[in-house]
Amino acid sequence: MTRPVDVGSPADAWRLAVGTLTAVPVAPPRTVDARTAGRAMLLAPLAVLPLGLLVAVVGLAGREAGLAPLVTAVLAVAGLAAGSRALHLDGLSDTADGLTASYDRRRSLEVMKSGTAGPAGVAAVVLVLLLQVTALTSVLREDRGWLLAGALVCLSRCALALACTRGVPGARPDGLGATYVGSVRPLATVTLWLGAALLAAVLAGVAGVVAVVVAAGVVVLVLRRTVTRFGGVTGDVFGAAVELALAALLVVASAG
Repeated sequence: MTRPVDVGSPADAWRLAVGTLTAVPVAPPRTVDARTAGRAMLLAPLAVLPLGLLVAVVGLAGREAGLAPLVTAVLAVAGLAAGSRALHLDGLSDTADGLTASYDRRRSLEVMKSGTAGPAGVAAVVLVLLLQVTALTSVLREDRGWLLAGALVCLSRCALALACTRGVPGARPDGLGATYVGSVRPLATVTLWLGAALLAAVLAGVAGVVAVVVAAGVVVLVLRRTVTRFGGVTGDVFGAAVELALAALLVVASAG
């Protein structure tokens, strides 16, 4: 007889992470509370392993097929967007629109909640995607670039734990991100990022560590800016943090 899953169990956190961050079909969690949400954010880098594997496979297949690295990079980024249901790109777009819509906090949050992409949102998505594609093109030229690219996709999701760390306020009491705000303990966040730096060091040496440090710095800047403008973070800010963290990781890796 199968033992029932406890309310708020690690299984719930795993289902929440996979179901939210990927297009992989999973059973819905029985309970979504702050504890479950915090665990899900810490599991995010592992939960997106299918996406990292997808990018790695596309990178390797393109190399073996003799495709130009630029073509392979475009296919990989397109697959990543499809595999995440473009959730983070949508958050990047809404965040950019909110930051440029008005200096009034309430008006900015209304623009973000509308879900309509404005000029700033479209520009942000296009520019960040171009940055990711061009940097990934350089990474894929390296011997094990396909493996590093897949790992960086997973490491970029460490941004979620940082955005959900206790002490980072929420902009509003409702919305997709409300349950996640402040759900991760600071020590857990630091441990996760140290683990990310260690893995990056194994894969890319000093350049990998630098990439992780730069990505963390970019996320901190995003959080500071949005807290100043919106009074806190939202689910859209989480998505923006992920996309910008991935761009930072790829850019530094391409230079290294």
